[in-house]
Amino acid sequence: MRTLAPGSPEAVTLRQRGFTLLELLLVVSLVALATAGVSLALPDPAATQLEREAQRLGALLEAGRAQARTTGVAVIWRADGQGFVIDQVRRPWLTAGTQVRLTRLGQPAGSSQLALGPEPLMAAHELALTLSNRTLWLGTDGLRPFAVLAEPPTLASP
Repeated sequence: MRTLAPGSPEAVTLRQRGFTLLELLLVVSLVALATAGVSLALPDPAATQLEREAQRLGALLEAGRAQARTTGVAVIWRADGQGFVIDQVRRPWLTAGTQVRLTRLGQPAGSSQLALGPEPLMAAHELALTLSNRTLWLGTDGLRPFAVLAEPPTLASP
């Protein structure tokens, strides 16, 4: 006959099969910490979209500079609220709501048009791309290619 009296073999095996409340709480807390860490490590979608837009625009501006050098004819880049035109080809922004502000370093912002001429040197420019309260800067010193800048450029006078 089976008994569950303390010290009987059945009681010992039943006790060894289960988990204690402390072990269960420890596992649940570890899973909660891992979930919190993963959710905080996920990138912000707006920042990712803005970074992708800046890289795309930098590549297109460099392609325009290369085309201008090859053909000997300046390529014009213009921006508006819905997108931009480069070499008479209209391209929309990848994300609606993207805004751009063009600044020639040393001069105030104003024009939203950039001439990519055939000469290898151009004036230093920076573009500020904005999407939902986030801003990313794209710039060139006139010799190097357009690149995403780690911090906002300082507008030094020439």
